[in-house]
Amino acid sequence: MEFPKYDGIIHPNEWINDIQKYFVLRKIDKGEGLRIAILSVDSIITLPSEIDSFEQLLDYLKKDVSFKVFKSKNERILQSLKYVPERKGGNIMKFISNFRKLCYNAEINDVEKQKEYLYKSLPVDYLDYALNEFHKKMKNVNSISELIEKFDEIALEESKIIMNNSIVTLKHIATGKYLSSGVNLKYTTGSKSQLVFAGSPYPDPNSLWRVNFNNGLATHINALLTLQHVNSGGKFLGIYYGMYNNGTGTDEYCYHKSPSTNHTEVGCRDNDLYYYWHTNWKFNHAKKEDHHYFLKSNDIINLSFKREFDDNGNYDQNGQYEFLRSHDIQFTIERDTFQEVVCHNERLGGNDEWCIELFKQDYDTNTYNKK
Repeated sequence: MEFPKYDGIIHPNEWINDIQKYFVLRKIDKGEGLRIAILSVDSIITLPSEIDSFEQLLDYLKKDVSFKVFKSKNERILQSLKYVPERKGGNIMKFISNFRKLCYNAEINDVEKQKEYLYKSLPVDYLDYALNEFHKKMKNVNSISELIEKFDEIALEESKIIMNNSIVTLKHIATGKYLSSGVNLKYTTGSKSQLVFAGSPYPDPNSLWRVNFNNGLATHINALLTLQHVNSGGKFLGIYYGMYNNGTGTDEYCYHKSPSTNHTEVGCRDNDLYYYWHTNWKFNHAKKEDHHYFLKSNDIINLSFKREFDDNGNYDQNGQYEFLRSHDIQFTIERDTFQEVVCHNERLGGNDEWCIELFKQDYDTNTYNKK
């Protein structure tokens, strides 16, 4: 351990603590240690000829202009400090350590002042959620320990928010299986679009969906979302309203029926100009305890789409909503069986509840699996 010298670029408290540790390791007594410490202060710092204790030495070091500059410099750094959320590559532990160190160096001990600097560290484009939560949680905070604890809670909750381009899974509450689709699996009836079913009881590549909202994240003000199947290159989960051959040589347009229960078929396909493909889903929280402003991981929700055409093919602006449902009923394609996923206009129940789980925030769309 090298003997630390004091030149004004370290907090005097920290320097004296370091040299006292050095004296203990070297078994240097207190009086000799004080003499060595005084001689180790840079000559640009003026000290009186008589100093009787480390406390007195500390007091003189703090009165020197170098310490005023040191504090001012640390406060300027604190003013420019910016928090980077972990979803964008930040490290909250390093940020908090740096924040506390700067407050200590600048001798900013007033909690309200610390709150102000911590709030200003949040990026301009940070979520309204975090900004609102900050003021609520910090209202009765009286110490820096509480301040850091509450800030960590905000960061944890923010990490659960589902936002634009996030990758999610949807777990069917009643059966425990995940909403899935399969590349090269198609319905043999109805629209003959890519198959949608409740698959594995564990998340797998077939159960990953990219979620999109109009404004970057889902709120009760903006409750429409789209879901794109990652493993098939971004095909949309939706309802097909399109051409159907009724067997008489006449083509009709209709909503197609599911293979087993004759509810509305749910499929997965690309958007196309040659048919009408409903891809906007409305979400509602199914549980009162989940009913907060933003959509978060592990919320239990209902998903529904609005029928925009009647049975005669006429546009209906007052069309009813149908809800996404699964159940134990299965259907078979070739030799494989699948748990059916449909939309229905019956009474809501347990089969209509889905747990949305965050797999990854801010998903890079360039990493899509391509067909």
